[in-house]
Amino acid sequence: MPSTGLIHELESSLARLPQGALLVGFSGGLDSTVLLHLLASIPSARARGLRAVHVDHGLQSNSALWANHCAEFCAGLRIGYVAIAAKVTITDEGIEAAARNARYAGFAAQVGDAEILTLAHHADDQAETVLLKLLRGAGPEGIAGMSALRAFAKGLLWRPLLSLPRARLIAYAREKGLRWIEDPSNLDTRLRRNFVRAEILPRLRERWPDATVAIAHSASWARAAAEFIDAQAHSALDRLRGPDPATLVWRGWLALPDALRDPVLRLWLRGLELDEPAHFHVAELERQLAGAGESRAPCVRWPGCELRRFRDLLYAMQPIVPVPAGWSTVWDGAPLQLPAGGSICLRADSQGAPAPLSLTVHYRSGGEHIKPSGAAHTRELRLLLQEFGIPPWERDRIPLVSAGSELIAVGDLVLSSAGRVMCDQLGAEIVWARERET
Repeated sequence: MPSTGLIHELESSLARLPQGALLVGFSGGLDSTVLLHLLASIPSARARGLRAVHVDHGLQSNSALWANHCAEFCAGLRIGYVAIAAKVTITDEGIEAAARNARYAGFAAQVGDAEILTLAHHADDQAETVLLKLLRGAGPEGIAGMSALRAFAKGLLWRPLLSLPRARLIAYAREKGLRWIEDPSNLDTRLRRNFVRAEILPRLRERWPDATVAIAHSASWARAAAEFIDAQAHSALDRLRGPDPATLVWRGWLALPDALRDPVLRLWLRGLELDEPAHFHVAELERQLAGAGESRAPCVRWPGCELRRFRDLLYAMQPIVPVPAGWSTVWDGAPLQLPAGGSICLRADSQGAPAPLSLTVHYRSGGEHIKPSGAAHTRELRLLLQEFGIPPWERDRIPLVSAGSELIAVGDLVLSSAGRVMCDQLGAEIVWARERET
């Protein structure tokens, strides 16, 4: 009988799991119905506090009836049940992705500490996922499809049926006389996954009967390769990160094997919470880094991120907002928000606030000179900033302070002799808070 084998396989898999309560994502469809029924048949699963959660996307007119069906099924099994309403926000990715995002957000809100969200994805689902990823040009991580066990919310996400074809679930459901919901949206082949399920996989199985299981096996091999690459990427990133977390030694990155460059770059950007590039952006970055001369400062940008090279380092940042041309303002030393981000103020010592001043704050326009306090000669600001090692894109964003026509301060980096005298007389210091510090 098929039920004995399935129960034994699931019980063995459950025994290898870390301790934690089981929360089953229960749509009421065939797959999750079989999974929940199987787990309810295993005493060790019940001992973990087995319960179910149903997510109502509100996209079907019968969704309330489906929730009632799920509640009755769980009551019959004598297990806990909760139904939650999900807000589906449709984006450019389409309704499939929007519903999935809403569903997982609902699950994440229900997962307690160390709890294990259990989903009913099977080998057919895995094959669909891999085919869709291939059609998007995915690398090893994408071709690996869904993982059987991974971190999720405050606990884990477990897919115990991932190696089993759906035919075995159907046989179990018929043997046990189970009833389930048929979602009419699953017949809509305008949706990509449904098209692969209804049109592509059946044709493949006509020619290769074991296609579903074979694709799932390939996904497991790709998963092992992806995990190895991920471990190597973490190690490489640790070696290549610059003195600031938002910097990377670009020559070392460019020297990495082809299989590591893209993963290391994405790992770095994810850690900085910056948007990741398309593959052609990575190729363009490689081209510019390899071909641009030492005096150049190549830049590759996409929405949400810019990568810029200066000397030995690659810098990652949010897209830079241009400085308003010709901007300047009268400044009395009080805290001043700057249009390029950050602020500047004249901070007094413990004796009190400095007297009001009449200074000008502005940005570099070219040709500025300053005689640093203690220096014998006047210096061209452009050369001074180069000596300070300030990247080119930051030089025009440093606030300059002038008294009349004389430049007396470059942010809080350089004071002229006159600027030093002024600060000493006032018992104050110029403080420039960079954008990332505000």
